[in-house]
Amino acid sequence: MNNTPNRVSELFGGESNNLLWQYVQSMSPEAVAQLSKPGSGEVLQVMERNIIGLLGGLPAEHFDVTVTTSREHLGRLLASAMMSGYFLRNAEQRMHFERSLQAVDGMGSDAE
Repeated sequence: MNNTPNRVSELFGGESNNLLWQYVQSMSPEAVAQLSKPGSGEVLQVMERNIIGLLGGLPAEHFDVTVTTSREHLGRLLASAMMSGYFLRNAEQRMHFERSLQAVDGMGSDAE
């Protein structure tokens, strides 16, 4: 009855030999849940702005907006959001790493 893996596979292009999709399917639910959470409020805000930019940013209090799309286009939107999230998470990790290195570098120069 539950046909979710087939539906999600269709969103990713319907290819059964898609290595990324196979990898995601092999992950534990805990790992998927952890990867699905934004690392910070800043990342969440950027993702929200990105999706609003893709869908259109008319304020809900003044407009009754309905978005209609096909399964294929929704899949592309999902893939785009995932890639944006992956990029932002890596950028956030790099920023924290660089700040840590600068702090360590600053501590080392103070000791001299």
